Amino acid sequence: MNRSRSRSSQPPVPRVTRSAWSRLTEPAERLDSGPGPYGKQRRKQTDSALAQDLSQMSMSGQDTLNNSSPSASAVKSSSRGGLASVARLVKLGRCKNVVVVAGAGVSTASGIPDFRTPGTGLYANLEKYNIPYPEAIFNIDYFSNDPQPFFSLAKALYPGSHRPNYIHYFIRMLHHKGLLLRVYTQNIDGLERLCGIPDDKLVEAHGSFATAACHLCYTAYPAEEAKQAIMNDKLPICTFCAATVKPDVVFFGEDLPQKYFLNTQDFPKADLLIIMGTSLQIEPFASLVNTIRSTVPRLLLNRNAVGPFEKVPLRRADHMELGDLEDTVRRFAEMLGWKDDIEELMRSQETLSLPTLISSPLSVDQTSCQSRGAPAGTETSRSRAGGQRGASSGSGSEETDSETDSKSSASSSQST
Repeated sequence: MNRSRSRSSQPPVPRVTRSAWSRLTEPAERLDSGPGPYGKQRRKQTDSALAQDLSQMSMSGQDTLNNSSPSASAVKSSSRGGLASVARLVKLGRCKNVVVVAGAGVSTASGIPDFRTPGTGLYANLEKYNIPYPEAIFNIDYFSNDPQPFFSLAKALYPGSHRPNYIHYFIRMLHHKGLLLRVYTQNIDGLERLCGIPDDKLVEAHGSFATAACHLCYTAYPAEEAKQAIMNDKLPICTFCAATVKPDVVFFGEDLPQKYFLNTQDFPKADLLIIMGTSLQIEPFASLVNTIRSTVPRLLLNRNAVGPFEKVPLRRADHMELGDLEDTVRRFAEMLGWKDDIEELMRSQETLSLPTLISSPLSVDQTSCQSRGAPAGTETSRSRAGGQRGASSGSGSEETDSETDSKSSASSSQST
């Protein structure tokens, strides 16, 4: 089946460009103004009660604004009860649809460098690849002209040599307690899958190494064969058009997975947004945090203030805790009373056989349809012929695991 037929059989998918997202100056308020699936009046009542709880529990630190610089005030506000306030909301049962936005900082405790940390970040150590600028190594047009730099880097990035850390298992525990609506990750290391987060709870916004395809005609290619070629310094070649094959990692200028569009359902529904380990610099992913309702708590767990959390004063429902991410998440787990549960989950998961990261081709809902913004504004109108791909063979077992965890969450949440 040619691409035109395949695409015509698909339901139309909206394209959200970087410029379109930048025009959403007050997305939260717009979401509040509509009737919504649960009715306008009910949503306002819920938001009002939640805001009242936050105002009673959180110390905003406004009294420090006149005596310190804006940056110092922002840092102080991160340590004046925000983490404890959100923990209390969770324990009171006020947060039952938690959305997590995760970046590269989540995986640094597993030994994987992030991208932008000066000196140690991935982009600071690419001189040996002889590329014109750091982001070129993930630019689809540059790859099309010279794939070797990315393949050299991919040998070190391929999953298999790193293990999930405490932060991954904290997210998994959110699911186990029946609180996780979805986790949106920018990471391509596959560690969320490896720690046991079910596929239906996971959106890998920037793709993964689990599948591979031709970068021109999008014909699926056996992922294990692509890996073996790359590891042996050979170019995997498409059997259909003879172009270069690459893992289904989303490059600048490529389309994001269709599953990314779940955000239009998830973020209006969320009653807590946890943002961790991200610089919030890559669009359109970075703008997701601004689509939450204005009265919904946003908790930033990060080394530095980023995005809307750089503003002083913070929005009334915003909280942040700055510092080492793993240490912060451990303290958060202790406040929630989950410390022993997470440690037991880690022990039990490590005793299981490792799930296969190289799976069969992705299902239709994981194929591409949304452009990831490039630094220079590069966009593409190409979309993958996702209709030609079969469903993943592992999806059935993952859904079963999701159901099992959700059923066990009722008794677990009562103890907290």
